[in-house]
Amino acid sequence: MNVSDMSENNPQPPGNDAPRMAPPPAAGGPADPARSWNVACHLAALSGLVSGVGFIVGPLVVWLLKKADYPSVDRHGKESLNFQLSVLIYSFGLFVLTFFTCGMTVPLVFALVVAQVVLVVLASVKVSNGEEYRYPLTIRLIT
Repeated sequence: MNVSDMSENNPQPPGNDAPRMAPPPAAGGPADPARSWNVACHLAALSGLVSGVGFIVGPLVVWLLKKADYPSVDRHGKESLNFQLSVLIYSFGLFVLTFFTCGMTVPLVFALVVAQVVLVVLASVKVSNGEEYRYPLTIRLIT
C-alpha cells in the first residue's frame, strides 16, 4: 500500500467498504426550560436543610416567578408547596406530641426529615424524566 493511498481524501485503507456511521448525538443537548423549572420547584425545598425556612421559601419563589410562563411549573410548584406545608404541619404536630410523650416522638421527627429529603429527591428525578409526581400523604392546601 502506498502512502498516497492514505491521503486526506481517502482516510480509510483500501478494501474497507464498511459504511460510515454518523457520530452519536452529543449528550446534554438543549434542555426543555419548563422541565428544568419543574425540577427546580422540587429541589428548591432542599435549601431548607441549610437555611431552616427554605423548604417553603425556595419552592414558593420558583413557583411565583415562573407559574405564569409555564403551566407545568404551576402544577409542580403547587405540589411541592403543598407537600412542604404538610411536612410543616406534621412537624408541628410531632413537636407538640413530644411534650405529652416525654420525647418518645423524637425518632418520628427524624424519620419525617429523612422521608422529606428522600421524597423531594425522588420527585426531582421523576420530574426530570418528564413524569408527573404526586407526593404521598399531602394535604392539598393550594389548589
